[in-house]
Amino acid sequence: MLSLVLMTLSLKALSQADGAVYFKGAIKENRDKVYRNILQNSITKNISLTLNTETEENWTDAFGAIELLHYRSPWIDSRISIAFDSLEKRGTDFQRSLLELAFSGYPGLFKQQVTALLNSTGSAKIFAMCAEYLQLNKIDLFAGINLANKKNQLARDEKGEAITHQLIYRIQNQAPQSNSIAISAVLTADFLKHRVILYSFQRKNRNYPGLAVIRDSAGNFVKDANGTIFSIPQLARSISNLPGYLTNGNTPQGIFRMYGFDTSKSYFIGPTTNIQLTLPFETSLRHFFNDSTITDSTWTEDWYRKLLPAVLKNYQPLFESFYAGKAGRTEIIAHGTTVNPESYHDEIFYPQTPTMGCLCTKEIWSGVDGRRLESDQQKLAAALNEGGGPDGYCVVVELDDAQRPVTLNEILSLLKQGAKK
Repeated sequence: MLSLVLMTLSLKALSQADGAVYFKGAIKENRDKVYRNILQNSITKNISLTLNTETEENWTDAFGAIELLHYRSPWIDSRISIAFDSLEKRGTDFQRSLLELAFSGYPGLFKQQVTALLNSTGSAKIFAMCAEYLQLNKIDLFAGINLANKKNQLARDEKGEAITHQLIYRIQNQAPQSNSIAISAVLTADFLKHRVILYSFQRKNRNYPGLAVIRDSAGNFVKDANGTIFSIPQLARSISNLPGYLTNGNTPQGIFRMYGFDTSKSYFIGPTTNIQLTLPFETSLRHFFNDSTITDSTWTEDWYRKLLPAVLKNYQPLFESFYAGKAGRTEIIAHGTTVNPESYHDEIFYPQTPTMGCLCTKEIWSGVDGRRLESDQQKLAAALNEGGGPDGYCVVVELDDAQRPVTLNEILSLLKQGAKK
């Protein structure tokens, strides 16, 4: 399986010596070998098997590998069609993985099969993934359907309630919201006062990179050597491009607890210092609020609202992280990348690379010896350390739906507007 291949590789791929940082997997011969291994074993071998109950796991592994390599071919397409022909009778893991692949790689091609699964599934997550897939083609999903009744049918537990809540909200709020009030409010000195904040400003279209800036605990923004506010491009797009409340979706908007640095042995994250984050529900109230006096153990919207300014206590876009955590999402962090960017050379965000839903910064590694040549992630970690360290909050906010990367001039303009209020 793909995961076993990469676990084995990860033990040998990372090293540091004499202050230099290396990812030996970036050496061209090694990258070519891994690519061939994934293509031949995780993809071709697995979906060459006859699809049945015993081989569903093999096919599921192949779907993830196809996503990762951004790989398409006529033969692959024909095998994906076979997978969709029996979609309704497959297990939920198979359905979820195939729908995830289809959302990014085959939009609109399997509407009939997805509609049939939408109408038959009892899983809130599968239902939501079907609905999001069909929404790509602006299909009126719930004409004549009582949404409250549908929610009651699917929200059988905490996770199901969170998923259906977010799905219905998204369907009923298709028009872009004005974010000016939210942006002004989260930039004030009173927001999360005395806490270090890593801001990640993003576009609604996550194909366009966002921008990260840092506010220290005194309310000042960290500056670079030239006296300009420090900023680093940051991608909040997942490989699937699913919405943030779903597993492996884009980084959700909202508040995350930031609580330290770490390094990873993951083949795709690499050895550069990463920033640890947690979602609501993923950690305790006491840890999230960094308050040892809290004895309550139950997360609620009211608890989350305590973190928000008065004008934002009912601003639903900033509740995405709350509902993502309630739906079961975990392990969203801010990290660099050792993914080969050439797999995404035709994408808007190139040479940055997507993730499984984390915040990701650009890194360039030598194809000759694996040395780290460029690292926005290391710059981000150093700036955060200068601003007081990784103990505070990360706040992800979408600015608007402009079809371009976020720029520092935009952030400076927003800060000036906020200062006048």
